[in-house]
Amino acid sequence: MKGYTTRDVTRLLGLTVAQTRGFARDGFFAPARGPRGELRFSFQDLVILRTAKGLVAARIPTRRIRRALRRLRAQLPRGRSLAELRIAADGDKIVVSDGAATWSAESGQMQLDFAVSDLATRAAPIARRTARAAQAAAQDFDADDWYELGLELEAVTPLEARDAYRRALELEAHHADAHVNLGRLLHEDGLVSEAEAHYRLALATQGGHATAAFNLGIALEDLGRPADAVEAYRRAIAADPALADAHFNIARLYEQGGKRAAAQRHFSIYRRLVSGA
Repeated sequence: MKGYTTRDVTRLLGLTVAQTRGFARDGFFAPARGPRGELRFSFQDLVILRTAKGLVAARIPTRRIRRALRRLRAQLPRGRSLAELRIAADGDKIVVSDGAATWSAESGQMQLDFAVSDLATRAAPIARRTARAAQAAAQDFDADDWYELGLELEAVTPLEARDAYRRALELEAHHADAHVNLGRLLHEDGLVSEAEAHYRLALATQGGHATAAFNLGIALEDLGRPADAVEAYRRAIAADPALADAHFNIARLYEQGGKRAAAQRHFSIYRRLVSGA
């Protein structure tokens, strides 16, 4: 669900209506259409627009902006909050950091540095308006609608996101992605045992859910159960052998347990994956 109007965008980002529509027309992103054909934007669209504004201000050629924004859109995390991200320029690249990892989206020389959390703070009142409208029209929403609303709300108002995921699960108890995301939000609030339960429910529904298994591993570590965490990370790797962070975490736990050969094997895989070799 995309809850921001063109007017919202102009207020939040300091763009004109013409600039906002122009960015959409130029293919920088693909907004949805409302019931009367009006443009509707997601929070991810706002992040893309804020980045586009900075690139245009730096006089980057349009072709290079398109390429950078395509890559940025593909690399923005789906299924978790964007609010922890920082987007900046490093030489000739857009650099995206989430505090634990950094990756790049190619562009040209530019001056750009902003925390997505700042944008999330300004967007929060509008997101709450969207949440209230959804609650008023709850009878028209199915589980996937509530899940998509939860994704949209996470960066700006996590409590409403939790409510949306719970509503999705009330309608579809086996919605694995809703379990994962609700579990993560609970985990972030320190409710680790509750988070574990949701990760396990996701895995009971979709045994090959790599994210559920990886998040379960982190929860089990936080609960002081390293052996169980190893098994969860092994399950994540079985579902997605290219999940670099799972290799790193299991290597660290193997090393702590004195299994140096196994640790070195996974450290080597991790280094290969993050280097792209």
